[in-house]
Amino acid sequence: MKTKFSSILTLMAIATAMFALTAFSYGQAGDDVKKAADDTGHATKTAAKATGHATKTAAKDTGKATEKAADKTGDATKTAAKDTGKGVKKGTKAVGHGVKKGAEKTDDAVK
Repeated sequence: MKTKFSSILTLMAIATAMFALTAFSYGQAGDDVKKAADDTGHATKTAAKATGHATKTAAKDTGKATEKAADKTGDATKTAAKDTGKGVKKGTKAVGHGVKKGAEKTDDAVK
């Protein structure tokens, strides 16, 4: 009987040791998973900061480009308005001159 009892105790000791090793392994895996999650969180935070900075810079650049384009559009509009004014002035002069000649011819014809 002593041999059977001894074998049972040996098996129980082996099972206990295996259980303890398994529990330790699961605990270690849990620590590794937590560390990986922390590292991922840190990397995500860093990437988000970099993306935010890049977006801010792009927005500033876009604003500057828009402002320059608006200035150029304003200048072009001003120039076009001046040119239109000159054209209208010349056209008005020509029409006035034509009206004057027509009136003179009419006056001569009436006399």
